[in-house]
Amino acid sequence: MAVAIPKEAEPIAENRHPAADLTTHPAPVAQFAREQELHALRQMLLIRRFEEKAGQLYGMGLIGGFCHLYIGQEAVVVGMQMAKRDGDQMITGYRDHGHMLACGMDPRGVMAELTGRRGGYSKGKGGSMHMFSREKNFYGGHGIVGAPVPIGTGLAFANKYRSSDAVCLTYFGDGAANQGQVYEAFNMAELWKLPVVYIIENNRYAMGTAVERSSAQPDFSKRGVSFNIPGAQVDGMDVRAVYAAGEQALAWCRAGKGPTIIEMMTYRYRGHSMSDPAKYRTKEEVDKVRTEHDPIEQVRARLLAKKWADENELKQIDASVRAVVNEAAEFATHDAEPDPAELYTDVYR
Repeated sequence: MAVAIPKEAEPIAENRHPAADLTTHPAPVAQFAREQELHALRQMLLIRRFEEKAGQLYGMGLIGGFCHLYIGQEAVVVGMQMAKRDGDQMITGYRDHGHMLACGMDPRGVMAELTGRRGGYSKGKGGSMHMFSREKNFYGGHGIVGAPVPIGTGLAFANKYRSSDAVCLTYFGDGAANQGQVYEAFNMAELWKLPVVYIIENNRYAMGTAVERSSAQPDFSKRGVSFNIPGAQVDGMDVRAVYAAGEQALAWCRAGKGPTIIEMMTYRYRGHSMSDPAKYRTKEEVDKVRTEHDPIEQVRARLLAKKWADENELKQIDASVRAVVNEAAEFATHDAEPDPAELYTDVYR
């Protein structure tokens, strides 16, 4: 019986698609004005301090179930939020507290949902994986790996169907990028030229396996090549780079050119969840990233170097953010639990 011998993969031809200009000319790092730097700092600090407090409450047994922290990845969602317009939607996976805070959801409501209180965004019945805000166009953090991609594609279809210029920012991780439903959605989005930005938050380890060990193509910006979807790799630890890439991608979608992919090269400092000791990487590796690439410290350093703020002003900003987070934690630990009757509300029949 004849056996087919596979040929070695050939390199992809250059200029294969008119979308290629998005990858061959990557967005430059934006030059922020003082107010942009300060806004980015406040937003990233809010996420960082909120997540630190959530970790504390989890350790005290006040948050049950799962808890996936966003510490280290703050620049991704803050930079994209600064680039988007009102009316654009956002959907993500279950590492989602930062996304909710970035789009303006109340820290009290987010924290109260984590502690299972009636003042939470889902009345204390859902936790991290079941929080939504129609007012803020946040369509949830989803517990099913890869689920945000087809749902986000559906939101983009609705935008096109309604002749809206809104774009759906669809976030998912490097682990979710290997799901089959992701590629079904890619195909549909490009066929119909849907306005969706697929944002792959590559924090290198998914649930605990390094990208190089789990992905045959570890360059996730190329995952749309077979569908003619352009992609770009971005320094997801630099909020200015994220903002610049976000502006370019959003303009691409609004021009009716279809979907695009941004691979955010980022890093989570904690384990996959609070129950993960993260023994698959060294402490030295984590410390090196925190020392050399921390997204918040980069902004602080620029503000000080340009004399746009002094240490005292930066300390005051941090103190004001901590006060907001402490107040949210106080509310979330003293608010009443849901009435048992709530078990029977908001249930599809």
